[in-house]
This record gives sequence, structure tokens and C-alpha cells, in this order.
Amino acid sequence: MEAAKKDGVLTLSGGDTLKVTNLHKPFWPKLKLTKGDLLRYYARVAPFILPAVADRPLVMKRFPNGVGGAPFYQHRAPEVPANIRTEVVGVVDKRPQIIGGSLKALLYMTQLAAISQDPWFSRVAHPEFADYAAFDLDPPDGAPFSQVLEVARWIRDELDTLGAAGIAKTSGSDGLHIYMPLPAWHPLRSGHAVLPDRRGAGRAEAPACATTERSVKARGKRIYIDCLQNILGKTLATAYSARASDYAGVSTPVTWQEVDEGFDRTDFTITSSPARFAQVGDLWAKLKKSKGVNLDRIASLARRG
Repeated sequence: MEAAKKDGVLTLSGGDTLKVTNLHKPFWPKLKLTKGDLLRYYARVAPFILPAVADRPLVMKRFPNGVGGAPFYQHRAPEVPANIRTEVVGVVDKRPQIIGGSLKALLYMTQLAAISQDPWFSRVAHPEFADYAAFDLDPPDGAPFSQVLEVARWIRDELDTLGAAGIAKTSGSDGLHIYMPLPAWHPLRSGHAVLPDRRGAGRAEAPACATTERSVKARGKRIYIDCLQNILGKTLATAYSARASDYAGVSTPVTWQEVDEGFDRTDFTITSSPARFAQVGDLWAKLKKSKGVNLDRIASLARRG
């Protein structure tokens, strides 16, 4: 269909179908990667990404004219095809949103030019209870990725001190994300209890290249540790998600050995990543299997300073 520059219908498992259009449309013009390339990527990595977004409300960041055009956010689900799950969710404005977990929803959102998959930190059945908290390491322009890895190693060591597990992935762009599982039935704000600079629980001095300053001007050339995503309705691109970065990056789970040894974030793209996932398996599954952090212990350490 893409080669013929024609619209058509995909046949999915169980005989379900999905109409797709403009598969030849450039999404990454400089790389000559199209909407069809992105659809093929998601079809290949569906066994990895679908468990990561299952039962979670999704926010669409749509790029109708590819990564070079202006994107826009869409929370409210449009009139979706049959067999795509939507539920009414919301913080103040209750609205129907697409719920992740099915191949058809994944490919439908891609058809709508939503390049990334951006789920809530909580599931639709209990939106007030988060499954995890996240540290988003956001470097300024020109900062070497080695500094991002340095900050990641420090956060890993801080979490180790607290008896908490940290699972890392690239952002698919310039930064890195570190997720920490929370115990069941804890509200999103519980994640703030582990922030190293908020409670004084950390043992090691933070790297000079790190900051939690919200003001861009105040950060200077330091790596911003953004913890403000741990709020109801906020999102981060999930593991295995494609990103609208100039190199067609993928948010790729990495081991702490890889973080210690260093790597090139631009090695993980929609063309290269499927082979890596097939080789190393689902590294992100560890997040679901890890025991939630002991928040009482963290509070005790914080009181000690």
C-alpha cells in the first residue's frame, strides 16, 4: 500500500480490521522514514509495548505534518473504530480517553500521527493510585550525554540507599528516565517522598551537573531532574515508545551495567531497536515485578536527615 501510495485496510488478528491512509507520508523527512515505517515498528514491538500501556489512559501528541511540523496534544478520544477501548477519565474535566493495551489502539493512534505512546502513571480502574514514580533527566542543549548518565548513577545509588529499585530507560530524545515502583494503593504524591533533595534522605552528594531548579535560567548548563510528572493526569513516553526526535529515537530500557559503561543514545531508533529487544528481551518487565519502595522506611530516614 505504501509503495503504491494508496490507502487501505490492515487485517489484524481475529479478523479485525483498521483503515490506514497516507502511509508514504514522511514523518522524519531527513531520514526518509514514513508513517508506514512507524506503523511497521509498532507492529513489530507490540508484544513489548502493549503490556507497558495496558489499562492506562493515553494522551496523544499528534504530528500531522511529521516531526518538522507543529504538534498538538489531544486528551479527548475522537469517535474511534470498533474494538478500541475508551473510558471516561479526567482530573477536573471528565472526558473519554483511549485506553492502552490493544494492537488496534496502538496502530490507530499511529494512523492519527501520534508518534509516541504517553500513558498515565496510574490505571483507569484506580486513577488516583500510581504504579510508579519517575525521575526525568532533562539536559540543556549542548550538554554531553555522559553527564546524564552520571546523574542517573547518582540517583541509582540514592535509591539503593533507600532500599528502592530503579529501572532506567532512555527518553528516546536527549535524556533518560528512571522509574521506581510504588507499593499498591498509594496516591501519586507518594512518589515525592523519595526525591533526594526534598527530604534529605540521600547519603551521597549530588553531582555538580545536576539540579532540581524549575527555572530554565537558574539551571544553567546543569541536568534538570524533573519530578513533576508524578501528578494525576501527567504522562511520560512509555518504554518502547517511538519519539519525535531528529534521529527517530526509541525510549529504550537499559541495564545499569550499560549505564555504568556508557552508550550512545542515538543507537536506539525505530529501525535498530526491534533487533535489540528480540535479543535482550523485555527489560521493562522488571518494573512490574519489583517490590514497591518502603515509604515508611524512607520517612524514617528523612526524619534522621
